[in-house]
Amino acid sequence: MIKVLFICHGNICRSPMAEFIFKDMVAKRGLSDRFLIESAATSTEEIGNPVYPPARRELARHGLSCQGKTARQIRQRDYAAYDYLLCAEQYNIRNLRWIIPRDPEHKILRMLEFSTHPRDISDPWYTGNFSLAYSDIVEGCETFLSYLEQSGQI
Repeated sequence: MIKVLFICHGNICRSPMAEFIFKDMVAKRGLSDRFLIESAATSTEEIGNPVYPPARRELARHGLSCQGKTARQIRQRDYAAYDYLLCAEQYNIRNLRWIIPRDPEHKILRMLEFSTHPRDISDPWYTGNFSLAYSDIVEGCETFLSYLEQSGQI
């Protein structure tokens, strides 16, 4: 089983969007039983809060539900529990280092690391552009899934 944890600052926009986009992608390929997919925050600001309404609406526009998801903070033990910790941006990686200071297995990467144009996913909380965040996350999830297929992990 491949265990993936998507990470952003508050776990109410980008990382839960990635969680549900990726769950949908693997389900459509009949691979759900081969994955554990979740999301978390680097901060404590939003713990227990549901997915931010504009992010929920963007997911719903694409037929995806995030019903029941509430924000949680990443824990140090998550490093051992997951194979990949995929962060929305470099800033998240920097904050993650306060919780998980070392990455000897090179599990901590940006969501768009496998893209032909690796970059950060801008925070729609500040930009208001949930459509762009959605398309960047889809690109990140698709290229990550291709990486897993090409490397023989699935």
